[in-house]
Amino acid sequence: MWMALLSLLAQDPPVTFGITVVIPNGLEGHIYNLRHGTSKLPHFKTMKPVGTIYTTTLNIPPQDFKQGFPGVTTRFEWFAIDYRGRFWAEKEGVWNFFLLSDDGSKLYIDGAEVIDNDGPHEPKLADGWIRLARGAHDIRVSYYQGPRYQVALVLKVIPPGEPIQLFNTDKLKPPPEP
Repeated sequence: MWMALLSLLAQDPPVTFGITVVIPNGLEGHIYNLRHGTSKLPHFKTMKPVGTIYTTTLNIPPQDFKQGFPGVTTRFEWFAIDYRGRFWAEKEGVWNFFLLSDDGSKLYIDGAEVIDNDGPHEPKLADGWIRLARGAHDIRVSYYQGPRYQVALVLKVIPPGEPIQLFNTDKLKPPPEP
């Protein structure tokens, strides 16, 4: 019995697009319902969100997604999420980003499009780079899910002189003030 309990506790928590509890310094994602047949990211400024979620990472590896968003919407297809936040670049230089999604996604840093992985497709990896100065930067990841059954949304980064890692706002905060 103890072995089974330890095994259960050792399992990774279920992956989610986010939670409804505000996460300071995290990404804020506005959820939108889409029309059946949508084939690219919508113009979010003309739409009204149906909910808001928060996360520090985008780490949804390719998987089935049938549960929808409990408490926000029951949709498990034909939805979009527009994530926005800020992060701290400790090192100046070229930052490489990798965005895996099913279906379309785009990455913007300080308003500049870094990755365009839009359109309906199976899990697909796209990459891009941008030169960043040391300091705070805006990030936006726009995502949409078209037809069921698979979903994926993973954002990774290679900061200058470091290995590839999951983009995590908890690890990309400014240094403490003296």
